Amino acid sequence: MATEPGGADIILRAFNGYMQAFQQITRRAERGFQLQNWAALQEDSRERLGIYRKFVEHTKKELRAAGLQSATVDKLLWAGIKKAYAWKIAARPDRSLAETYFNSITRQVFDTVGVDPQIEFVRDDFAGLRKANPMEVCLVGEFSEGVIERWQAILAKLPFGDLVRSPAREARRIAGAVDRHLHSAGIENPPTRVEWVGNLFYRGKWAFLVGRLLAGPHLFPLVVSFAHTDDGIVADAVLLDENEVSILFSFTRSYFHVVTEHPNALVRFLKLVMPRKRLAELYIAIGHNKHGKTEFYRDLQAHLNFSGEKFEVAPGKPGMVMTVLTLPGFNIVLKIIRDRFEEPKIITREAVKEKYHLVFKHDRGGRLADAQEFEQLEFAKHHFPGELITHLEGTASRNISLTERSVVIHHAYIERKMIPLDIFVLQVEEQTAIDAVRGYGDAIKELAASNIFPGDMLIKNFGVTRHGRVVFYDYDELSLLTDLNFREPPQLPSVEDLLAGVKWFEIAENDVFPSEMRFFLGLAGKLLEEFERFHGDIFQVAFWRSMQERIRSGEIVQILPYPPELRLDGQRAH
Repeated sequence: MATEPGGADIILRAFNGYMQAFQQITRRAERGFQLQNWAALQEDSRERLGIYRKFVEHTKKELRAAGLQSATVDKLLWAGIKKAYAWKIAARPDRSLAETYFNSITRQVFDTVGVDPQIEFVRDDFAGLRKANPMEVCLVGEFSEGVIERWQAILAKLPFGDLVRSPAREARRIAGAVDRHLHSAGIENPPTRVEWVGNLFYRGKWAFLVGRLLAGPHLFPLVVSFAHTDDGIVADAVLLDENEVSILFSFTRSYFHVVTEHPNALVRFLKLVMPRKRLAELYIAIGHNKHGKTEFYRDLQAHLNFSGEKFEVAPGKPGMVMTVLTLPGFNIVLKIIRDRFEEPKIITREAVKEKYHLVFKHDRGGRLADAQEFEQLEFAKHHFPGELITHLEGTASRNISLTERSVVIHHAYIERKMIPLDIFVLQVEEQTAIDAVRGYGDAIKELAASNIFPGDMLIKNFGVTRHGRVVFYDYDELSLLTDLNFREPPQLPSVEDLLAGVKWFEIAENDVFPSEMRFFLGLAGKLLEEFERFHGDIFQVAFWRSMQERIRSGEIVQILPYPPELRLDGQRAH
């Protein structure tokens, strides 16, 4: 059997391999953007999402070969391995990620329920983030030599500086956008200093410079979005509002590709740019979703310990497939698969999990809520009222276990809390409801552009975020758009055919009738009228088939990651 240092070496070697693979894929984004190879960028995103599990499985095999993964292995030995591992990673800039990787291994070796501090790293062990210096990942520029000149110097430092259409012109456009924002905010101070992450953030068809801007005593988040057009690379938008930047880093978006050797420092800097974002959200946004889950669970437990709040059934119509819980003061929902699905649902438990995994791998395009999958969550029993425990025993007994002091949820998905659209439109003024319904149609169309068909399009399956965006969050009937057959309903047969028993109406499992959709949205009256006015093409076969043809031809349909009015002059028509 391997020694404690030997076991630590096995895990650390595997973690190093994982990080090298992660960085290697991430680095390819720069070249993909320069070559406009959007399909390769999408494939890289999917590949990167799968490597963590592969490395964990490989690590388990190595541990098994070393005699460290068997029924005879005790926790005292693994406590020693943890101690040896902690010494080896103490000075690493990615220490937090290394700790989470270790936890992933021990949880599978011992089938851990909840958290076991003896063989897992917990927040009290964790000093890496506190020691990280956010400026380690930053470049700094002063505007003393001239605003246009500073932006030109920044553009020259970009990895694609020689591909910028006209550096002087783009510098003027960026500076103009900054000036307009400062003027609209009533700020007379000119920009004095800019701090930005030295490496760009890549996602979809865009590259983003992320930082913050100082104008006298005033501080603004800063994102400059670059697009690669047929004429070269141009500045597409400048974001200087925290809400705009927050939406760009939203839980409804796919993860960024940004190269960094200092992930803790990078997250600390992003926290300065977006102070309302949790650390968990920021780790997830840069692709380290496993550690993001670790941070999230720690935040959740800290909130429960501080507030003493109790879980409750989420407001809205009960789900047919999921039992959904929430907390009054924590903006998440916890979704547990039911023991039995209510009619007319005929999907299986495994098929539901496959749908959620599809969303995890897919480009969410700003319209699909990120659902993080958790196993063996343990909570103190006093956070569950008696009637809620009774409810869970009646709806999801296969997914929970009770002890004298705790409730264990064996499997769940956790999503951001939103206001269900069917509730939202009843709570707000008519024009706000109309705007939300228009956003609902936009969401359906943008999902289609990303090759997703919601299936169940009832408005209760869509939610409204704190920024007012409409997002789809119920995935059990979701399909790839290209797997479906959009068609017109058949014509009614003649009386003679009916009397003769002629079979006139066959429906395949993948048939969809757009003209019938208006009856299955949950909209009526003025809201339905407005929906048809803005989005009547959704009820036409031609819209859906046209989108299918574009996707099948290999086109990566552009979904703008910010409102079109934020695009710089000259780009809005593209």
